[in-house]
Amino acid sequence: MHPTRVQPAPRQHTLAALQALFVAFLWSTSWVLIKIGMSDLDLRPISFAGLRYAVAAAILLPFGLRALRASRARAATADGRGWLRVVAYGLILVTLAQGGQYVALAFLPATAVSLVLASTPVWVAAGALATRAERATGIQLVGIATLTFGAVLYFGPFEVGESAGAGFAAAALCVAGAAFATHLGRALASGGVDRYGGPVGLTATSMAVGAVVLLAAGVAAEGWPKLDLRGWAIIGWLAAVNTAFAFTLYNHTLRTLTAVESSVVTNTMTIQIAILAVIFLGERLGLEQVVGLVLAAAGAAVVQLAPILRPRRPLP
Repeated sequence: MHPTRVQPAPRQHTLAALQALFVAFLWSTSWVLIKIGMSDLDLRPISFAGLRYAVAAAILLPFGLRALRASRARAATADGRGWLRVVAYGLILVTLAQGGQYVALAFLPATAVSLVLASTPVWVAAGALATRAERATGIQLVGIATLTFGAVLYFGPFEVGESAGAGFAAAALCVAGAAFATHLGRALASGGVDRYGGPVGLTATSMAVGAVVLLAAGVAAEGWPKLDLRGWAIIGWLAAVNTAFAFTLYNHTLRTLTAVESSVVTNTMTIQIAILAVIFLGERLGLEQVVGLVLAAAGAAVVQLAPILRPRRPLP
């Protein structure tokens, strides 16, 4: 009797990892396009971000509504309290986190903002440890120390001016929003993501809520963005490719990759953004800054990998 031939899981896993890496690259190019939009086209950050995500939500919403109808047909719909959490998820992830990222990029170099955002996994891990009343492991402490040392090495001694202070405050808001949204997103998924129309339905509805509020705030504070053909091309690419397509592909990879694997792949954005910023934005990095970036990225990866790097106790 011949053995049963199993499905080539390693090949599927490798493909998913490559797809996730491609998504990380697309998201890294977003930072270059955002900086070009604000520096060359004089777009204001909040209205710029709001318009991008509003267009992306408009693209995804028909697919999300179809998924929601399918969920209702299976009697797998969420209650009112569940939908309030979806609204909160959209406001935190899109309105606060993405709005903060755009404001930070208006005041700081792309590489500096990406380094601040690289600390997000640390705060996610800290939140998880706090809510579960767990203590940080030795591996996690090493990762946090490495990330901190890398950040200090990158920034070095510097004076925080008014504009830089506003940029760091916005970046901190982005980090806090992203960390809290990660916990909320996991809670929604653990409660049965199919109740919200699956990943597409959840992404479309939460993004629509956050984008509408972000765009309304941007228009009220900055006015409607003045876009020429180049500006609309940037908005269209960011919305259709780097948001709607990339988020859909990312959700597809989560069916194969673990959360830790996905986080580590996404963390490569810190290095990718630095390279793209040097090539396309003219940002300059010294040797200490390059070493600091690498150490910070490595420290964040260690924090993310801690659950599987933790030594196992032998069975009694």
